[in-house]
Amino acid sequence: MIKDFILPDIGEGVVECELVDWLVSEGDIVTEDQPIADVMTDKALVQIPAPHAGKITKLYYAKGEIAIVHQPLYAVEMDGDDNDSVIEAPVAAMTPVNDSANSNAVTATTSSQSNIEEFLLPDIGEGIVECELVDWLVEEGDIVVEDQPIADVMTDKALVQIPAMKAGKIVKLHYRKGQLAKVHSPLFAIEVEAEVNAPSAPVEVVEQAQAAAPQVNLEPVAQGKALASPAVRRMARVLDINIAMVVGTGKNGRVYKEDIERHQQGGNATKAATSTTPVSSTSQVSAQAGSSVNSGAVSNVTANDRVEPIKGVKAIMAKMMVESVSTIPHFTYCEEFDLTELVALRESMKQRYSTDEVKLTMMPFFMKAMSLAITEFPILNSQVNADCTELTYKSRHNIGMAVDSKVGLLVPNIKDVQSKSILDIAADITRLTTAARSGRVSPADLKDGTISISNIGALGGTVATPIINKPEVAIVALGKLQILPRFNAKGEVEARKIMQVSWSGDHRVIDGGTIARFCNLWKHYLEQPQEMLLAMR
Repeated sequence: MIKDFILPDIGEGVVECELVDWLVSEGDIVTEDQPIADVMTDKALVQIPAPHAGKITKLYYAKGEIAIVHQPLYAVEMDGDDNDSVIEAPVAAMTPVNDSANSNAVTATTSSQSNIEEFLLPDIGEGIVECELVDWLVEEGDIVVEDQPIADVMTDKALVQIPAMKAGKIVKLHYRKGQLAKVHSPLFAIEVEAEVNAPSAPVEVVEQAQAAAPQVNLEPVAQGKALASPAVRRMARVLDINIAMVVGTGKNGRVYKEDIERHQQGGNATKAATSTTPVSSTSQVSAQAGSSVNSGAVSNVTANDRVEPIKGVKAIMAKMMVESVSTIPHFTYCEEFDLTELVALRESMKQRYSTDEVKLTMMPFFMKAMSLAITEFPILNSQVNADCTELTYKSRHNIGMAVDSKVGLLVPNIKDVQSKSILDIAADITRLTTAARSGRVSPADLKDGTISISNIGALGGTVATPIINKPEVAIVALGKLQILPRFNAKGEVEARKIMQVSWSGDHRVIDGGTIARFCNLWKHYLEQPQEMLLAMR
């Protein structure tokens, strides 16, 4: 018999995902646990396996489309028995979203009454117990629909958007902007319909929301096909922007949030003349008031000092840096690297191996050479406990890299560098850099680091005194690559590619001799890449 596979819950608060790729085709015979599709949530790429063996008869979505949680993803023909009808009953009972006649019939026959429910802030990351309420996207009294964004919250890792799990009316917002919200505590209260027949409430609340909306925006903007994550699509829907009209800057035209914001800014002049929303009205009043203020008054306003609270990732970074410098006795060691040969090697390989997914920069070579040096000096990859009575030597070389993201300093790390090739490391660096700069790096990529690299030279510096990323015991800052004159073995002056590196070490467990010998070995591998290749296992 033919059975629909219902897309299961694939993450806390995830109600939809992008169908990245089908791993099977209609007509294929699949076995139990065989991968069927790759889907992308706001957080990660997830692979959907087959729970039963059978023949694929229908794929309900095309690549790039948005699949809805708890809706059919594909249909499979199985060898059925009497029990199959029982397994299929919940699927058959589900009301299709696009069945308007059926929805109207349910609405007409349902009797319901209001019921106030508290929305508890869910787990939004490994080990996260609180987060900052950055912004409310609704107000008390607003009518919301299922999956509508309610609030933006900031953890110490990333910016997360909280959607409504049910349709209804917001009756209470428990926190103000800037306050810390506790995980598993009420975030807001919502008045929902306590139905006799469950499907009616979303339909009725949607009708209420449509009736309360401004007349100029009764019909939502049609959302065309485009390559984008569910969070970006939700942002386009909230802003009434047809995502198909947005020019994407990512691979294959993928649309990012920055593209949506850029598109919106380009249309602000037109929207300001036609919009009737309260926000636009406020903007117009402010503009009129501003035009009547004389230039002297404006100068006085702009001359005032501006006070800005330290929040989010910046606040977490400040706390960690103070704790690091106040508890770890830092010492600095600097060295000069001649990277002429490595630069030539990288240039010869870049054209062949660089793709949109893999950017062959210098960093993969630095990380692999560091991992090889750590094998000889494992104390650089250790961690000391709080009272400095135990030293743990880490078997995994999880090398972090500091990234200057739009939400502050983030240090994601490449896991298990010791067992990866240079191209594997390059692919991970490309992925993490893109995620970190958008502020959406996953918590798993930010924890369990063992040693860190800060590439301050990318912005122009030569020498630095980096702060150790506690509980690690060492960090290195890479200066900018410079072409400088140096003497060769014959005493002749040559133009060489020189980089200054600056180490900070935890003097409780590392002495100057150890870090000097470690740095000399790291330097040897980088200045003579052929030696690094021979040392690889």
